[in-house]
Amino acid sequence: MTTTSLRLGLAGAAVLALAACGDSTPPAAGGPIAVEARDDACAVARTAADAGTLTFEINNKGSRVTEFYLYAEGDRIMGEAANIEPGASRRLIVEVPDGGKYQTACKPGMQGKGIRADFTVNGSAGKQADANAKLAEAAKSYQRYVSSQSDALQSKTTEFVGAVKAGKVDEAKALFPVARTYWERIEPVAESFGDLDPRIDAREADLEEGQEFTGFHRLEKDLWVSGLQADSPTIADRLLADVNEIVAKAKSVELTPLELANGAKELLDEVATGKITGEEDTFSHTDLWDFRANVDGSKAAVAALRPVVQERDAALLATVDEKFAAVDALLDKHRAGEGFKSYTDLTEPEIKALAEAIDALGEPISKVAEVVARP
Repeated sequence: MTTTSLRLGLAGAAVLALAACGDSTPPAAGGPIAVEARDDACAVARTAADAGTLTFEINNKGSRVTEFYLYAEGDRIMGEAANIEPGASRRLIVEVPDGGKYQTACKPGMQGKGIRADFTVNGSAGKQADANAKLAEAAKSYQRYVSSQSDALQSKTTEFVGAVKAGKVDEAKALFPVARTYWERIEPVAESFGDLDPRIDAREADLEEGQEFTGFHRLEKDLWVSGLQADSPTIADRLLADVNEIVAKAKSVELTPLELANGAKELLDEVATGKITGEEDTFSHTDLWDFRANVDGSKAAVAALRPVVQERDAALLATVDEKFAAVDALLDKHRAGEGFKSYTDLTEPEIKALAEAIDALGEPISKVAEVVARP
């Protein structure tokens, strides 16, 4: 099964249908903001909005899969809609309580810095969590989860780096997917901090011209393919320094309930655009570890929001639980000891079954943000 066919299969149910974005009538103030994404353009209907909950309706009229981002200063990701296939539409709902200068970006091919434009948020608005005790507790609960996973990421990365520097190849290979588990569980938070994410997690195939190959995947190649190199210890030290920096940032960031909801969907998009195709861990084939971790992180975000979703849409929550259980059952079939079998050991029907299960889960997860955004 090809990468393209898998992505197209996943896109069907996971994409939330929206009204067309091509209407030339200016949208009402405070209403949804239409975005027309093309291969060489990113037309955002408005360049300013009042602080509060913003809704972007993205229509991909290009020929390539694209993403849409709203960035704060320092390239901090406020919200992201990923894996938007040609001809498809997605809705991004994001809470922006603070006025200031932001940027919008479309990323044709899901690569690079994107086609950017300035976006201004005016005034300020009360945070959802400040007005709703259940939403406030959801944000605190997920922050505790991020903190615990960050501690484990730091600890296991330290062990992994130590093994690499000591030339203990078998030990380093065993620690590689374990350390990455904690990274993958909190990936939407980790990805929000500018250049740290590509330094830690960039894949060789995705490098831009002049970009150095560093981080987990560079060491993965050294361990499984080329053998440890003269600069492997230096790469390992840099990885640990970057992880230490991102752990400190992740622990201090204030997350909104909508960031939790969007993060739950982003983690499933990570599976759909990388893990399910075997592109993520192309040297070690430990993709199922990452797959499991992304699903764990998505489930943790939903768990934090559970009281709110239960109150506002119990039927949706029941469907989400059912679909999570189906994915869990499939993953359990591929366990090997304390971890998982090599991704290359899966048959095409097994990969297709996993893709379909993620597809079925992605559809209800995509609705959680709209439930959380309700006043």
